[in-house]
Amino acid sequence: MTNVRTIILGASHWHVPLCAQAIAEEHDVIGVGDDDISLMQVQQLAKVWGAPLEADWQKLVDLPDVGLAYVFGSHDGMAEKCLALIERGIPFVVEKPLGTSLNELSAVRQAAAAAGVPATVPLVQRGGPTEKWLAKAGRPTYQRTSFVAGPPSRYLENGNGWMLDPGKAAGGCLANLAPHFVDLFLRGCDEPAAHVDSRLSSVLHRQAVEDHASLIITTPQGREAIVEVGYAFPGSPLKRYCSFTSVGEAGFASVDSDGTATFTALDGTTEVDKINVDSDPLYDPFVRSVARTLDDGFRGLTTLAQLENVMRPIWQAYDDQHGGKEHA
Repeated sequence: MTNVRTIILGASHWHVPLCAQAIAEEHDVIGVGDDDISLMQVQQLAKVWGAPLEADWQKLVDLPDVGLAYVFGSHDGMAEKCLALIERGIPFVVEKPLGTSLNELSAVRQAAAAAGVPATVPLVQRGGPTEKWLAKAGRPTYQRTSFVAGPPSRYLENGNGWMLDPGKAAGGCLANLAPHFVDLFLRGCDEPAAHVDSRLSSVLHRQAVEDHASLIITTPQGREAIVEVGYAFPGSPLKRYCSFTSVGEAGFASVDSDGTATFTALDGTTEVDKINVDSDPLYDPFVRSVARTLDDGFRGLTTLAQLENVMRPIWQAYDDQHGGKEHA
């Protein structure tokens, strides 16, 4: 459904500008919220959408006839906002990780299901060029992802300093980057995670959140993924380093940081192409998919149950590394 009355919570989030044009064309934005409405990027977005700014998110969810909400902002406030939307029957889009623990995510998922309120998550690598290329190898037996983004200082520069606060973000690069790539693996092999090994480090930037993380995820059938993420790439127009490999019953697929994509079939023949590995352009079509599927309960888009399966091994990794069950 297009032009539905829509509110945006947490407009200073760095993904919001990637969605802004599609939101302007697909929705009728009636309110823009953020903890700091003095931020220039928040004010600019409100002008783009022709909508008033509001620092109190509760006033926005209480507006009449709200048909859709986007929930961005600090992780520690996500669950409360989602539960308030569910109480009012408002469908919503929520950024991962949806809270600071698996319990918060599970509570929102259960409440949305009980109330019949549609919800979805922008795991934008789904259906993107990288996933499509890796699928050439078939159902993954072994998969490896390396995705190393720029330094954590960028969050101080773009108005999202809370990302470096464990109390507000509950984690660093693992919680922020890994969900996309854990999802690609679990979705590809259609199995849950059964065992997780992990390492976290903050040696490079000495922040309170990790700047490098490695996961080894094993499924009940023994399929395995290695997921490496980090804030270890320098500030640069290149933005990131990434590479992917996937081994399946059809062969071996790989994607390099420059977009070079190679697939070698079981008969030894090799296909080479060039794809776009930048995930930023994937947010615009996601928003348009949200508008298209709103009347169908976001059919075909990521569900909260799927996000829960993705976040379970990630929160487990934090618990294993921190020696407790703080994210359970």
